[in-house]
Amino acid sequence: MPEQETPSTESAEKTAETPPEGTSSEGGQSTEAPAGKPQEESVPPEVLRKKLTDANAEAANYRTKLRETEAKLSSAKSVEEFEAATADLRGQIEALERQLLVGNVAAKFELPPALAKRLTGATEAELEADAKELQKLVAPTAPESLSGGLSPDSGEDFDPVKAARQARKSRY
Repeated sequence: MPEQETPSTESAEKTAETPPEGTSSEGGQSTEAPAGKPQEESVPPEVLRKKLTDANAEAANYRTKLRETEAKLSSAKSVEEFEAATADLRGQIEALERQLLVGNVAAKFELPPALAKRLTGATEAELEADAKELQKLVAPTAPESLSGGLSPDSGEDFDPVKAARQARKSRY
């Protein structure tokens, strides 16, 4: 009968001695994030739920494809049937790899999904060249002016002391 491994007590002792990240050794909470890690950005729960449901749907799709593939391979009686099933799988794998490559190139060049479908090319270099051409057509135009207030050449004199006095008068 094989011996069962027992968990080591060394790791339990180490975790008891070291405080968790973000806390000080005195037991108080630290207000700073660890030096190597940026503080987490808050994401709305609706976005997270949508991403989770999308991931679950994708995983369910892969599970059904796996079951279909297992059924095809187990029902293959001859070498020809087995080779036909594997050739079909190779075709699906190539299509998925292409879809992944196109998606990565489109994300790299910030192309919308509608244009990502239109990328042409067999290799990554060809796809990137096509994406650069499409990016030129979709590039957002810069606004005429980014100024939001007074411009220095408007000719108006601005006195901060007068503006502060006026603000005090109108507040009370």
